[in-house]
Amino acid sequence: MFSYVIRKILYSVPVIWGVVTVVFILMAVVPGDPARLMMGQRGDPATLARIRADLGLDLPLHRQYFRFLGDMARGDLGKSYRNNERVTTALADRFGATMRLAFWAMVVAAVIGVAAGILSAVKQYSLFDYSAMFIAISGVSAPVFWVGLLLLLVFAYGFHLIPGVGYGDGDWRYLVLPVITLGVRPAALIARLTRSCMLEVMSQDYIRTARAKGLAEKVVILKHAFKNALIPVVTIIGTQVAELLSGAVLTETIFAWPGVGRLAVEALVARDFPMIRGTVIFMALLFLVANLLVDLSYGFIDPRIRYD
Repeated sequence: MFSYVIRKILYSVPVIWGVVTVVFILMAVVPGDPARLMMGQRGDPATLARIRADLGLDLPLHRQYFRFLGDMARGDLGKSYRNNERVTTALADRFGATMRLAFWAMVVAAVIGVAAGILSAVKQYSLFDYSAMFIAISGVSAPVFWVGLLLLLVFAYGFHLIPGVGYGDGDWRYLVLPVITLGVRPAALIARLTRSCMLEVMSQDYIRTARAKGLAEKVVILKHAFKNALIPVVTIIGTQVAELLSGAVLTETIFAWPGVGRLAVEALVARDFPMIRGTVIFMALLFLVANLLVDLSYGFIDPRIRYD
């Protein structure tokens, strides 16, 4: 397994290089001068030239690129144009809030999605099955910003049952609405996939054999059917975790949640190119780590899988 992990890490290097290159090119062709944005419209040319030199913007584009690659290899993603804060420091400060939000959203989504998918498969074509799948399709189709605004309107500003926006110094009440908003779509995807995988597995011969042997229906469903349907479910859970950690842009913006997603939006609005590059690279790394963990989990779920 160790050699497999090393190979996966080595395979990830070209992916990261491609992401870095694309992001650098996009930031280079975006209209606007960062130095002019920093000093305002009334700065004198000498000051403007000095700022450009300090930022390395006076160098040819290829030299800026290789300079950026060298800094990134040392773990330095640069400094923010807005407040001169190091990008790595800003990401580290905001990651905790995003991690807390994404963790609870994924827990809620996984529990509800898996439970609804299993029950829908067991009670196929029942009222519960039709209702659960209708809700799941609605959850996949509903835009995140619409769900968030609707929850705010009803529960925060309508009935005043729960706080609306902000972090609240870690108070769990401020976590409820963002978690529901962020967890709706993953829960719907997990429910639909769990149902389809369970139906496919439950039609296999070994499930009929297990029932013919007189095993309890609970044992047949959970031990034999669900365990063999688990790999696709784990795959989508892993990808959704990466999306929740790296995304959550709309949710964090709607609820004023101080996470990485909101940091990315603030950087885009201010044309803070180092911060934009840093957040995109950080998100790409999260996806790669999540995919690696999902791949490794296959061997624990199904011992027949080997990493030779």
